[in-house]
Order: sequence, then structure tokens, then C-alpha cells
Amino acid sequence: MPATTLWTMTTTWVDALAVGAPDVVAAWRGIETKALLSVRREVRRRTVAGSTDRILPQLEATAAALVEIVESLPDDAFGLPGGESDWTVAEAIGHDAAARAGLVMAAALAASDRWPNDAPVVVPGVPGPADLDRAGLVGKIDQSQRIIARSARQIAGREIRECPLEHPLVGRLRCGEWLLFAGVHDVMHLEQLHRIAELFGARPGADLAARPGGLR
Repeated sequence: MPATTLWTMTTTWVDALAVGAPDVVAAWRGIETKALLSVRREVRRRTVAGSTDRILPQLEATAAALVEIVESLPDDAFGLPGGESDWTVAEAIGHDAAARAGLVMAAALAASDRWPNDAPVVVPGVPGPADLDRAGLVGKIDQSQRIIARSARQIAGREIRECPLEHPLVGRLRCGEWLLFAGVHDVMHLEQLHRIAELFGARPGADLAARPGGLR
């Protein structure tokens, strides 16, 4: 974060992803059109008491989309510029895997009244490991989703509880809003990765909408 926006709103992969992650994609649209205030509004509007049951499967969809693009890229792609700062593709994917898990874990701590008094300030823009290969990156994504699934159980029913997490770029969101925003952050990086995939002629996500159940 922040991830540079490079695609148009008619992008096929976005429409396919929206089948399995409609709230996530709808909130991301504000970033796509540079209407950043609308992102917070959409995240707030779509996060209500009990919304975790609706949002968690959407995080599964974005994780599946990340795995698919990792599996579609050639080996040479992972050492190339990843679309943000001077990170490589591998570093950008590793960053997103760590960020999605970290944001939701923090929200779970707040939701369950376990927020530490000495919690560190969030530092955005930390790249992931540079030496992870395809299997390692898929493992990181899968691990992040398992963490999210466990953490979501603590958030469920407490979605509108305040969360002390202070993000220098996003500010403060409520517990359930961080769950949704983790998916928005996924799409920001998926956008970069799809542009890179296009350079190699890969078309991940083009057939997702036609699959039973959407993305997986």
C-alpha cells in the first residue's frame, strides 16, 4: 500500500472477481476512479453487525485469485518489478499475504478485548521476502487465509466495535471494516499483477465467472 491503479473499470478479471467478492470489488471501485473518500464510505456501508459471514467468503475469493495469478505467471516474472516502489513481483505478493493476515488479526484482537497496550504503529509499504518461489508464495497466501478464517470467528458479531488500529494511510476503521478492507487491499495488488500477467500473455481470471461457485 498504496498500490498504483493501472486498469479500467471494464477489466474482465474485475468483473469475474465481483461474482465471488461483490462487496470487496464495490469498495475498491473508489480507488479505481480515484474517489478515495468513497472507499471508506463503501466499507462502512457494507459492514454491519453480522456481516462477517458474508465477507469472509469474499476474502476466500480474493485469495483464490491471488493463487491463480501466482500459478499463471512464468518463473521469470517473480524477479521483475512488481508495480509498487522498487519491489519485485515476489515481494509484492508476499507483502499482500502478510498485510491481509495482519490487518484481520489486529481487528480480531480488538474485537475480543485483547488489544495490547504496547501495540506497534502500522508501517505500510513493507515488502515481502524476495526469495520466495511459486510454491512459497502460494503457501504464504494459503497461510494468510487460514489466519483470516480463525480471526474472523473473533470478529463475528462484533463487526461495528471500534478498533484502535491506526494506519498512516487509511486511518481508523471498525473491526469488521478491516476484514473488508483486507480484501480491497488484495484487489489493489491483483490489479498490478494482472498488468504484469498481460505482458506475458497470461489471462488469469478470464474464466472465473463461469465456474461453479465463482472463484473456487
